[in-house]
Amino acid sequence: MRVKNSIINITAGIGNQLVITLLSFASRTVFINRLGIEYLGVNGLFTNILSMLTLAEAGIGTSIMYSLYKPVAENDYEKIGRLMRLYRRAYLVIALVVTLLGLSVLPFLNVIVKDHSVEHLHLIYLIFLLNTVTPYFFSYKNSFLSVNQKNYIVTVAFSVTSIISTSLKIGILYYTSNYILFLIVDSVLTVTTSILLTVVANRKYPYLKQKVIGRLDAGTRNGIVKNVKAIIIQNIGSYLVLETESILISTFVSLKAVGLYSNYKMLIDIARTFINQVFINLYHSVGNLVSSESTEKVYSVYKVMLLLSFWLYSLLATLLYIVLAPFITLWIGEKFLMSSGVLAILVLLFFERGMRNPITTVKTTAGIFQEDRYVPLAQAAVGLGISIILVRQIGIAGVFIGSLVGALAMPFWTTPYLVYKKVFHRPLSEHYRLYAYFTIIGVGAFFAAYSASGLIHANSFPLLLVKGAVAFIIVNLIYVLLFHRRDEFAYLQGIAKTLLGKVTVRFGPLKKTEVD
Repeated sequence: MRVKNSIINITAGIGNQLVITLLSFASRTVFINRLGIEYLGVNGLFTNILSMLTLAEAGIGTSIMYSLYKPVAENDYEKIGRLMRLYRRAYLVIALVVTLLGLSVLPFLNVIVKDHSVEHLHLIYLIFLLNTVTPYFFSYKNSFLSVNQKNYIVTVAFSVTSIISTSLKIGILYYTSNYILFLIVDSVLTVTTSILLTVVANRKYPYLKQKVIGRLDAGTRNGIVKNVKAIIIQNIGSYLVLETESILISTFVSLKAVGLYSNYKMLIDIARTFINQVFINLYHSVGNLVSSESTEKVYSVYKVMLLLSFWLYSLLATLLYIVLAPFITLWIGEKFLMSSGVLAILVLLFFERGMRNPITTVKTTAGIFQEDRYVPLAQAAVGLGISIILVRQIGIAGVFIGSLVGALAMPFWTTPYLVYKKVFHRPLSEHYRLYAYFTIIGVGAFFAAYSASGLIHANSFPLLLVKGAVAFIIVNLIYVLLFHRRDEFAYLQGIAKTLLGKVTVRFGPLKKTEVD
């Protein structure tokens, strides 16, 4: 059932992303042509600033969701009701705090955004703030669907909304060039979708509407408080690591550079979002697995996730390096390009963060929050320190070198150490041997694909497609040849056949886990 739910969720997620990606390109093209690079910079900058305010969430949602896995698996409706009541009350308080913090930034907007010609800057900021706050009134019910491995319902709902919203926004920009109206449409449809999902959750799980009596037991309450304290420190560190890049570029380089970077970020995020559709949906299945299965079973599934993560992230990292610059040239012109050195660092960051997904998923779903609560802060201190030094010396590349060094200095080591010690009970050397083996193969596959695709000069979209297809085929051929005898490959092959309705292969010991 876990695999069936995961496959449904992943299929819905990838289908959703395909549609949204196509519309995103159309929307970004019209956006740049109608509003220009400065509005693009404002878009990226306000998103980063408001991400900082959401730190007020403090990991409460993550901690409560972790606490929900066991009662959901055991159909403990009383405890579910008490946890959901706590979830709702906590999010109402968070919405109020984020609103007050957001309003406190208003007087300083002209200090943060310098030398611009963007009109109605304060009104634009307030709409961004509204979009940040309103999901807190509804998202706890959406999260409950995800805990029950029904994330595909949320995905389909937001997919439909995105299609409608993006289509309307393209029309608004094309015919009116009105950025305010562009943002308002987004707000209205996001709220509407969240309300509809709340209705779906209430109908699917009627006990969510029942009056909740009694208090949450002290053990659960203390566990949540303990985890929240750890997660809030991690969230501050994660924000400093992941969300300050645009602010640093705006401060030390220019708002225009933020706009250039935002195009690269959008394309890399699209690649990341496609892969995340696999791992976000597996996240809740792993949560269910960790709470109810043996260590051996969790470890065998983890190895499958690691191979899958390597395959997808290294493949897309290779494709991004080969096709991203020619794609931007053909799409909006050479003046929107950054250097190949900056692209190489962004691709390395993409790969490194991606390869941490499986081990981080196990860590989080196992409830390991306390032990590494200071790691993101240490990572941020190292990363930001190096970024600020280097951005003054070498420009925008320095920002991303700092981020990469910070990651390699801290979570690259600490997360595997904790998971292997507390969950797998195995030597840590097993992790790094496997990581090194995959990385060497990935580097070899990259150079093979880069050399072969370099023979094609992509001066048109059809030729760019051929260039990308050559790289795609070469990398996959190498991986199939090298991995086809591994148990993890057979496991993934079994899932793929299940997906295609061709379950004809009999699985070995590892595969028995697949049919649960």
